[in-house]
Amino acid sequence: MLEKMAINIAKLSYEVRQNVEGPLSLKQTQDMAELLEKYKRREITPPSADDYQFLRVKPAEQSLVTKRHDSDYYLIDKDTSDNYLIELKIGGDLDNKKARSEKEALLEQFAILSNTLPKETNIKVFFATAYNRFGEGKPWKQERVRQYFSDDELLIGKDFWDFVCKSDEGYNIVLEAYKEATKKLKYEKIKTNFAVFKNFNNLSHFLNSKFENAHQYD
Repeated sequence: MLEKMAINIAKLSYEVRQNVEGPLSLKQTQDMAELLEKYKRREITPPSADDYQFLRVKPAEQSLVTKRHDSDYYLIDKDTSDNYLIELKIGGDLDNKKARSEKEALLEQFAILSNTLPKETNIKVFFATAYNRFGEGKPWKQERVRQYFSDDELLIGKDFWDFVCKSDEGYNIVLEAYKEATKKLKYEKIKTNFAVFKNFNNLSHFLNSKFENAHQYD
């Protein structure tokens, strides 16, 4: 439900897509695998976005294969045309294998976009969580994820909602909207899945209205 709500909000500021498809070379795949192994063995620590900028070089070889990736969020900023690839996990509690696979999927999408978009296009990748399981405002200590992602590639809790809303007050607006929406429920307790579904649908509708009104005065 949170994923759907975030997508609806993002549509106000971004063109939202949920897949990336295009050419990928064998060498790019091999180079990505080598980089991921270096992260795994901690030969490169901490990670950095600079580590994979070699993927921005369009491959000269003809042996390209077409790959398609389903993406949680592929956002294109309506104002700047910047491209953002985001993998969202609600709490972000991943083991090493899963963290690696998340980074691998993002790197492949990054390479595909690099191969198909103009060279000057800004492309960034992020690992995101809907909330900080350690407490909002506190350090996010998921070391298995940090083994593969730099601080600049993380959108945790408030940072994610601010980014999706394209506002420094995004998280606070979402939180307040949630409180207002839940007050409208007639139930003292949410006891069934139907009630949960209804709750998030109300919240999503409320947030869309709130952000649409806000954008009218930008």
